[in-house]
Amino acid sequence: MSRICDLTGKGPMNGFNVSNSNVKTKRKFYPNLKVKRFYIPEEGKWITLKVSTSAIKTINKNGITAVINKFVKKGTV
Repeated sequence: MSRICDLTGKGPMNGFNVSNSNVKTKRKFYPNLKVKRFYIPEEGKWITLKVSTSAIKTINKNGITAVINKFVKKGTV
C-alpha cells in the first residue's frame, strides 16, 4: 500500500534525524493520509479515496465533484 494521496499526489519526503551530538541518520516524513468515503450525488454512488487532510479540507470547502474535476484537469488524478 503506497502512501500517496489519490487527489493531490502528495508522497513521502526524505530527511534526517539529528541527534544531540549532531549525527544525522536518514528518515522519511510521511503525509497525513486518511481513507475516507465520499458520496457523489451526480452519479448516486460512494467512492473510497486515500486523501491527505489538506485535500479533505479542500473537498469540504468546494465539494467533491468540483475538486475531482479540478485535479483531473490539472492532471494529478
